[in-house]
Amino acid sequence: MHIEYDQENDTAYVSLVARIADGAAVRQVTVEAPGGEADLSLDFDASGHLLGIEVIGARAALPAELLGRDEPRG
Repeated sequence: MHIEYDQENDTAYVSLVARIADGAAVRQVTVEAPGGEADLSLDFDASGHLLGIEVIGARAALPAELLGRDEPRG
């Protein structure tokens, strides 16, 4: 698992596999995180395997230590 965080846009991508080839994510399902402060876009391959998760509103949805931040959320 690998997490990339874009602080400027407050988005994070959680890769669940070592490498996602171009075009491998053929289906995306978007869900609202509990509390409504973030959206999650789940990326699936053609076989239905979950490849990764894009988190829009990452500061509200993920612990600060996962984002490389030391300050508390909120």
